Amino acid sequence: MTNTQLFLAIGVPVLVNSALSLFIWSSLNAKLDALERHMTQRFTDMLDLWRAELRRVEEVLDARLRHLEEGPHP
Repeated sequence: MTNTQLFLAIGVPVLVNSALSLFIWSSLNAKLDALERHMTQRFTDMLDLWRAELRRVEEVLDARLRHLEEGPHP
C-alpha cells in the first residue's frame, strides 16, 4: 500500500465523519434554538394570561369589598 492510498484510507473517512458530525451538531443546535424560542414565547404568553386573570380577580374582589363597605342601603 502506498502512502497516498494510506492517506486516502485514513483521511477520507475522518473528513467525512467530521463533516457529518459538524452538520448534525449545527442542525441539532438550530432545532434547540428554535425550541428555546418557542418555549420562551409560551412562558411569556402564560405569564401575560396569569397577569390578566389576576387583574380580573382583583377587580372582582375590589368590587365585592366596596359593596360590603357600603353596607346595606336603607
